Amino acid sequence: MVALRLSPGARKAPGPEPVSTRLNAELLLYAYAQGIFPMAEGSSERIYWYEPDPRAIFELDAVHFPRRLLRTIRQGRFELRYSTAFEGVIRACADRSSTWISEEIVRAYLQLSRLGYAHSVETWREGTLVGGLYGVALGGAFFGESMFSREADASKVAFYYLVERLRERSYALLDTQFTNKHLAQFNVVEVSRKEYRRRLKAALALKCRFL
Repeated sequence: MVALRLSPGARKAPGPEPVSTRLNAELLLYAYAQGIFPMAEGSSERIYWYEPDPRAIFELDAVHFPRRLLRTIRQGRFELRYSTAFEGVIRACADRSSTWISEEIVRAYLQLSRLGYAHSVETWREGTLVGGLYGVALGGAFFGESMFSREADASKVAFYYLVERLRERSYALLDTQFTNKHLAQFNVVEVSRKEYRRRLKAALALKCRFL
């Protein structure tokens, strides 16, 4: 196994030596278990390993859903599916003017999907994929990676059903890596690196099944 090394206190550091090492499922699983995740940067698509401090997470029993979103869910505008179009979701998440999801990252997460560790939550309308999100499930932790929406509220509905699924399956940690204004409406919180690692260790000891 290749060791992943981050400089003490660093927010970002180059990937394991040699830099040309290809991402694969084994390396990704090891990284997530250490609290580290990859992102590609710039036109070179060079991949870096991140371990933010503070770390953004959701307390699963305290996620807030706006009333308007709950009305949309009750209306049943979207059909929900789990992990039926993982590649479609990750490629839709990457389809934007500036993205950290390189082709190498796509290939590695497709490997994780085939092994049953990476999952998508999908919103469909009239047979068309219109929104969704994807992430990695390991033990009792779910590491959210990215989401996309081609219709209003499509990704938010997917997030609602992700949280419901994690609650039903007794997951302990929903990691969202960084906070932003979009996530703030759902009551995202930040914890220190030390606290995150403590929660991660406890979550990885659980035996949860996403599907």
